[in-house]
Amino acid sequence: TIHYRHNYHYEVEELFQTELVKEPQEEKDFLLRRNEVFFPSFRCETCSEEEAKYRCPRCMKYSCSLLCVKKHKLALSCNGIRDKTAFVSVNEFTDLNLLSDYRFLEDVGRTADAAARDLSVHRPTTNKFINYLRNRARRHNINLKTLPIGFTKRRENSTIFNKKEQKFYWHLKLVFPHCHAEYTLKRVPEDKTLTDILKPYIDPVESDPVVCQRLKIYTMSPQSDVQILMKIENRRQNSIRYNELDASRSLLDNLKDKVIIEYPTLFVVLKTLKNDMVVLGQGKHIFISCYAILRYFSWINNN
Repeated sequence: TIHYRHNYHYEVEELFQTELVKEPQEEKDFLLRRNEVFFPSFRCETCSEEEAKYRCPRCMKYSCSLLCVKKHKLALSCNGIRDKTAFVSVNEFTDLNLLSDYRFLEDVGRTADAAARDLSVHRPTTNKFINYLRNRARRHNINLKTLPIGFTKRRENSTIFNKKEQKFYWHLKLVFPHCHAEYTLKRVPEDKTLTDILKPYIDPVESDPVVCQRLKIYTMSPQSDVQILMKIENRRQNSIRYNELDASRSLLDNLKDKVIIEYPTLFVVLKTLKNDMVVLGQGKHIFISCYAILRYFSWINNN
């Protein structure tokens, strides 16, 4: 919305009222010039071709279509959400700004109250709690290992076990190597399938537009090409292997009989693209014993 000062508005209105309009064509020109003054049009700042229809609440850029809106968000890393804490001078402060500040304080109070009720925020960090998580995971044939207090993964981990529902809510990290992107999920229920977990990221219909644009190579590929891997822990650095997970099964079923350090990290790759991740049981390796090598050289010397 474009605002004009009252005096300027009055002067322009008076100017148009003094003009004598007699012919229909002159009347059309008069109305056209009047609209250009009071309702100026703006070009799309993305394509610079069409007339703008939208204005971003965040960066105040003009756009003409949904495509240009997505392009400007990607180019400027803009989320399209109005900055409620942006500076407003006293001269420009209006009742709308006052109402916005009031609602912002209400949102802050609501968020603080929700955080006070969140079990993951106030979970104890004692050995008793950690041992309890390990024991519950062991009942599901999951070898859960924790790091000492102070490690980054220990601080990040928000995994809890809900006693009332008798199930885990996992802290989960998704890694998309082909796009160099990582996403962290909190409070993921154990009975949720991997397909449902990945829908907000790689599903062409249900994924967020900004995320979909960043993970375009995944959203454009068929679901049969998507492969979910998890690193096998406690292996030597020169023999890193990965387990392939079943996307149709729940997170709990995929974590059974596996070693997890703090929380699961899932690698989402495409079978059609080359990667350095070797899946356990699918790597082609030739092992030659020292005894066979010695026999080979001995045969050469004798002949």
